[in-house]
Amino acid sequence: MKLLPKILLGLVALAALTALGGMTYLNVTYPKVKPAENIKIDLTSQRLARGKYLTENVCDCFGCHSPHDMTHFGAPIFEEKKGQGGFLFDHKLMGLPGNIYSRNITPYKLKDWSDGEIVRALRTGVSKDGSALFNLMPYQQFAALSQEDIYSIVAYLRSLKPVAYDPPSTQLDFPINFIIKTVPQDAGAYPAIPDKKNILEYGRYLTNAALCAACHTPVDDHGNGLPGMDFAGGMEFELPKGGTLRTANITPDKTGIGEWSKEFFIKRFRLGKQMTTAQTPVQENQMNTFMPWAAYGEMTDEDLGAIYEYLHNQVKPVKHQVEKFTPYLAQVAR
Repeated sequence: MKLLPKILLGLVALAALTALGGMTYLNVTYPKVKPAENIKIDLTSQRLARGKYLTENVCDCFGCHSPHDMTHFGAPIFEEKKGQGGFLFDHKLMGLPGNIYSRNITPYKLKDWSDGEIVRALRTGVSKDGSALFNLMPYQQFAALSQEDIYSIVAYLRSLKPVAYDPPSTQLDFPINFIIKTVPQDAGAYPAIPDKKNILEYGRYLTNAALCAACHTPVDDHGNGLPGMDFAGGMEFELPKGGTLRTANITPDKTGIGEWSKEFFIKRFRLGKQMTTAQTPVQENQMNTFMPWAAYGEMTDEDLGAIYEYLHNQVKPVKHQVEKFTPYLAQVAR
């Protein structure tokens, strides 16, 4: 064998060993977070009530952790399967790097988790077994919730009816399956809930808890929010047998909600809830939506009003006209 091929072969072998060593290092070392706290959360009536409100109506946990009926407007969840997980987020739906299945968050699966392990998952993105959750799970946003709100969510999850279902395992594409291990980090100290009299800060807190930016900020190919496009809409979802759905611009520009009054903003959520609960069938190539109107439509006027005030007074207006829906028939015709 001549010298040059030998050198090239040696370089290839070295690169392979280096890559293998790097992957082994990531597997052994990450995620780097503290062990779960040894805590026991009391299931008080106040926590159960607050946890129900946060879980079902503000954070909309069941929107991801339940199967949806895509044949009706608003993609309502199947109540008897609430919390069982198994909803698929993949390349087709959101352009994600793999097949990500939501987890079962009923006591059927959580009965073997300690309260500290659930809190750690909510705030740092690390599962009971120490593995990293894909950051579609909004633990970075939940880390900004108060201790009492996090504890209330855990208390309510404990009270759910167990649903016996084992979702498929998440399968991430290479190299994301290794990179994702480096994302979780310790959440730090709990913040306090802002005083409701400080409506802009209280609205910021609720807007984060309701994950508004997560859907209403368009992202690049790596899942990072596009600079200057916060809340400007345009994130795409591919609906089965429907077309391309895009989230709305909710900045205070005229192309967003700039001309909406607070009263209209609140009424729009009430109307959305009515439309979703009406069980209106959706035909092929008709628009549907993942906007959780049924969940958010149960939020209080005070909380919806605070979100409105934050969006209108703290978010930068972005001129961005969004085509909300393009049926497959229209796409084929282009």
